[in-house]
Amino acid sequence: MSRFWSAGIADLAPYVPGEQPRLDNLIKLNTNECPWPPSEKVLAAIRAAADGRLRLYPDPVSLELRRTIADYYGVAPEQVFVGNGSDEVLAHAFRALLKHDAPLLFPDITYSFYPVYCRLFDIAFEQVPLREDFSLVLEDYDRPNGGIIFPNPNAPTGRAVTRADIEALLDRNRDSVVVVDEAYVDFGAESAVPLVAHHPNLLVVQTLSKSRALAGMRVGFAIGSEALIEGLTRVKDSFNSYPLDRLAQVAAQAAFEDEAWFQRTRQAVMAERARVSGALTRLGCEVVPSQANFVLARPPKPAESVMEALRARHIIVRHFSAPRVRDWLRITIGTPEQNDVLIAALEEILA
Repeated sequence: MSRFWSAGIADLAPYVPGEQPRLDNLIKLNTNECPWPPSEKVLAAIRAAADGRLRLYPDPVSLELRRTIADYYGVAPEQVFVGNGSDEVLAHAFRALLKHDAPLLFPDITYSFYPVYCRLFDIAFEQVPLREDFSLVLEDYDRPNGGIIFPNPNAPTGRAVTRADIEALLDRNRDSVVVVDEAYVDFGAESAVPLVAHHPNLLVVQTLSKSRALAGMRVGFAIGSEALIEGLTRVKDSFNSYPLDRLAQVAAQAAFEDEAWFQRTRQAVMAERARVSGALTRLGCEVVPSQANFVLARPPKPAESVMEALRARHIIVRHFSAPRVRDWLRITIGTPEQNDVLIAALEEILA
């Protein structure tokens, strides 16, 4: 600990991102990245923008990108906010919209950045337990709160709730903000974006890291009422006026414009998810039904030892130490070839 740190820094427990190992011939199934490269239209847009204009600051409000996203989802540009990855968008939401006297509510098994942001911004919170089957039941959130946030599908479980369930929650909870974190929504769940038109307290957050293969560009966005977006913008402009560089803006815009690539890739991930889930089940694993680009599986042998055995074969998956999920592994869906290697390895390990 440094004596020069500000008060409270020593007490922070930062978020721990998925490992980015440097191993040869690695099959990396631990951080839910897209297994295929971005659209060729994205790469062409980046090459075209990589010129002398890089000496200039990018558009601080990312107007063209926000217009593209607005057109795609049928909302107004004033209802769209963009940031440096959905993590930054969420951070601004925590600071702008979720810091109140009553506690913020979120699941006990969920994205582990949520409690980190609460401690960073001094936000009171309560964790609402998932049911025994890891399902998220929104009636459990019918209690006093200063806001509600949950991923849909949830992570690391992959389970999703329906749009009708979210709308019912919004009808019951009109006096605080509900944030739906849709990082994985494109792999089979229903987006809550259509509900924004009639629910001014709903903020929907998405990312281009997963289904559009732009994890390396760091682009996230939120859709909500103009009042909520203004709150995010006030925090953004008090923190960093230029969150998206010129290359990220054009790459994200091109990604939304290549619908054929998007549909083809997401369908391929969902098909492989079904195949991997079936193989894991045949090998004796318990598999949580997933609508994300990963599956949560409990192997018939200790999860940590299975993870280490896979690692010895240069296959990386994610293991969590939290009590309710320490017996489980989260496995990102890879290419068919990667998944074949994974399944063959597990057949040996679990034999």
